Amino acid sequence: MEIIKTIAVALVIAFVLRVLLFQPFTIPSASMEPNLYEGDYIVVSKWTYGYSKYSSGLPINLPIGEGRLFGRAPERGDIVVFKLPRDDKTDYIKRVIGLPGDRIQMIGNVLHINGQPVNDVVVSQGEVEDVFGPRAMTQLRETLPNGRSFLIQDFGPGGDLDDTPVYEVPEGHYFMMGDNRDNSIDSRVQESAGVGLVPEANLVGKAEIIAFSWTPGASLFNPVSWFANVRPSRFFRVLD
Repeated sequence: MEIIKTIAVALVIAFVLRVLLFQPFTIPSASMEPNLYEGDYIVVSKWTYGYSKYSSGLPINLPIGEGRLFGRAPERGDIVVFKLPRDDKTDYIKRVIGLPGDRIQMIGNVLHINGQPVNDVVVSQGEVEDVFGPRAMTQLRETLPNGRSFLIQDFGPGGDLDDTPVYEVPEGHYFMMGDNRDNSIDSRVQESAGVGLVPEANLVGKAEIIAFSWTPGASLFNPVSWFANVRPSRFFRVLD
């Protein structure tokens, strides 16, 4: 009986921690490089934006209606985990670029917010290999109007999403973009095929820290791969 009580208490504590405080996520793709890499294991704070029906972190939704409890708006530049609007089940992670009332547009590979180009400064140039083979890559430091600054990655002009129409962000929605600008399906792609505009109810939490990291190929069922694929230089890295 004591063992059952101990297990029950542990499960309740774990449930409370997962629903109300923190939730772990594993990065599944390269869309947030150079800040998040596939195989990064991150921790998301659940309380930062309050709680919606999607905040349980479980296959079931919380019975709290369509709004948010203790809601607080995200800031421009936050890295956010959210439920994909077209199915309300798949977790996505992107950066908040557009707030309610904003006008967002890409012109000639430059992000514009409310008609003004965002300041980008080249940091480095190199080559990366992805599904398309080796490609020339530029890293830039982007500074948003509120002063938030972070690295982005770009493969040069001429990409499918380097020139877009103006997106007007309605009340209660946010415009999300990946830091890997030419390798991110985000709010620049309409909801039917991409992300579209994200309702505030779909926000799950703010990405705070990279707890652990492994390169692709590590397997839970192969302990040897834990050591062969580990990336200790990325452990406990606080996210910009």
